[in-house]
Amino acid sequence: MSRIIIVSIGSRGDIAPLTGLGVRLKEAGHQVVMAAHSVFDELITGCGLEFREMATNLDIDMTNPDVDKQKAGLKFAVPAGVRATGEGMIAALRDEPADLLLLPQLTELAGLALAEAKGIPAIGLRFQPMSATAAHPPSSMGVWSLGGIGNRLAADIGTWLVDRIYGGVVAGFRRDLGLPAVSVRELRRRRTAAEWLVLHGYSPVVVPRPDDWRPGLEVTGYWWPPRPLDWEPPADLVDFLDAGPAPVFLGFGSLVDSTAHSAEVSEIVGKALRQAGVRGIVQAGWLQLDVTGDDIMTIGEVPHDWLFPRMAAVVHHCGAGTTAAGLRAGVPVVGVPSYSDQPFWAKRLTDLGVSAGTIAHDRLSADRLAAAIRTAITDPALRENATRVAALLAAEDGIGETVKAIEAQLAVNSKS
Repeated sequence: MSRIIIVSIGSRGDIAPLTGLGVRLKEAGHQVVMAAHSVFDELITGCGLEFREMATNLDIDMTNPDVDKQKAGLKFAVPAGVRATGEGMIAALRDEPADLLLLPQLTELAGLALAEAKGIPAIGLRFQPMSATAAHPPSSMGVWSLGGIGNRLAADIGTWLVDRIYGGVVAGFRRDLGLPAVSVRELRRRRTAAEWLVLHGYSPVVVPRPDDWRPGLEVTGYWWPPRPLDWEPPADLVDFLDAGPAPVFLGFGSLVDSTAHSAEVSEIVGKALRQAGVRGIVQAGWLQLDVTGDDIMTIGEVPHDWLFPRMAAVVHHCGAGTTAAGLRAGVPVVGVPSYSDQPFWAKRLTDLGVSAGTIAHDRLSADRLAAAIRTAITDPALRENATRVAALLAAEDGIGETVKAIEAQLAVNSKS
């Protein structure tokens, strides 16, 4: 069988679904290595996968109250940050034996050059739709349709900007790897002409595959993260759940901000739970929320597939992974999106009839949140729709479809 490297950069929500894919590939007989930053070592090895550390840790200083977390996060998006991250990837994997690279979108700039230098194929992995289509705007560009022509134009402009901003970075990667100089536009044209395979790890129930996508852009279904080996729920969490009615979950994932804002959001969350008259489970997350009360418990990382089905409703930031977990659990949702693709997923939850409301993070208040929570736990239509969608997702095998597609690509490459 093949030796496959999954390259992963981003937050926990970007890494966790890839561990599910890695585990299934390993079960299919492949040798799987996951390359990531050091903060995710335990997450990856805890699933029984090999880990390779890449330099430049995305989580650096995020828990330091003296750090401007928004500025720290932006450093990784500017060309210098992308260059540093890509150089760390290349240094870690340049001499690593491999038959195939699996590349999420954040790793493509360096990863495609690395695959070319190694003379091996690469397959793209994405958690949201970004390719041009008339059906909807790119997921990172908001929620309002610009019409068929406008939606495609928005995606094309976004692609042009990416190529303009990072073209020099890609040229540097290629130079360092001994590859000939080729413009990023030409490289993109070649991938399109070759119908380069990109697998999207979300359900077509949630976002159908657009009819106007080119061949090679495929929607497989979700990639569910596995629970860590030998994981057991914390005893105090089990006791809390057993002590009363199902609580409401609140968490904002990898959102980072100032310590003052963390305290403000913690106060809003606690007040909203008390106004709504419900028990609450609050996930600290990168925002480092800390909410106390007789009927409120603040927790760290707990597998969503275990926790969410035990909730009366879930309030979250609408990241791709958390959105998927909430839909899988079949519970009503309150969306609190902030940036990037989060408003896109919040709108999809509304369109599916499972959301009690969307509150932009910068408009979050105790009154708005309490009202949405009350709707989430009292509107039977939301629960019915959530149950229906969960049943549809349960009938899918997104990882199985992805493994089939990867193995088919490997078979084609072995004959060429």
